Amino acid sequence: MADKPRTPPPPRVQGPRKRAAAQPPRAGGGPRRPRSALLSGVLVGGVIGVAVLLFFVTRGSRSQPAKPGPSPAAALASAGCTFKTYQSLGQGHVQSLTAKVKYNSFPPTSGTHYQYPGVWGRYVAPLVLVQEVHNLEHGGVIVQYGDKVTQGTVDKLTSFYDESPNGMLLAPLPQLGAKIALTAWTHLATCTRYDKGAFSAFRDAYRGKGPEHFAVSSLKPGS
Repeated sequence: MADKPRTPPPPRVQGPRKRAAAQPPRAGGGPRRPRSALLSGVLVGGVIGVAVLLFFVTRGSRSQPAKPGPSPAAALASAGCTFKTYQSLGQGHVQSLTAKVKYNSFPPTSGTHYQYPGVWGRYVAPLVLVQEVHNLEHGGVIVQYGDKVTQGTVDKLTSFYDESPNGMLLAPLPQLGAKIALTAWTHLATCTRYDKGAFSAFRDAYRGKGPEHFAVSSLKPGS
């Protein structure tokens, strides 16, 4: 007998493949960046922005230097004082408080002087001129007033001294009469009245500027 034809098996049907969930398209197209990368970009941008801002702020502050105060000569002239800078007479020493020394100004502003400076402070008795020059050499400023200066003015001078006493001497000097003298090394101002602005300008310009350099903070009353 002839062989019967075989019935071919039915074709195999494959099930549908699972598709990955579609990602929503980004606005403007292009690949989506990870969230961590976006955060890093924001942080870096913020740091750069702050750095740029600080640069311009500090640059602007450096470009505007502080305004200098009035010159002592101008301030003293406005107050009706006379002001003069003298040639230095040197820094020689003597060993006696009674030594006779010739100076080029009264009160003296430089020259030979006693070997030890006076104690910083304010006095009710006159200073020894040959000794006070040593205080000027250390950068001191001395305020002296004549015997015809009123008590009210003396009180103002005392307040002026007390507000910043380091490197300062305040004392009477009867020979000045109705005048007030301010001295620093080679500098002398003579006034007929107290003027806080002018006196402060003189003090701030010359205190601590003697030929022997001492920190003003070290020239305390009583030392």
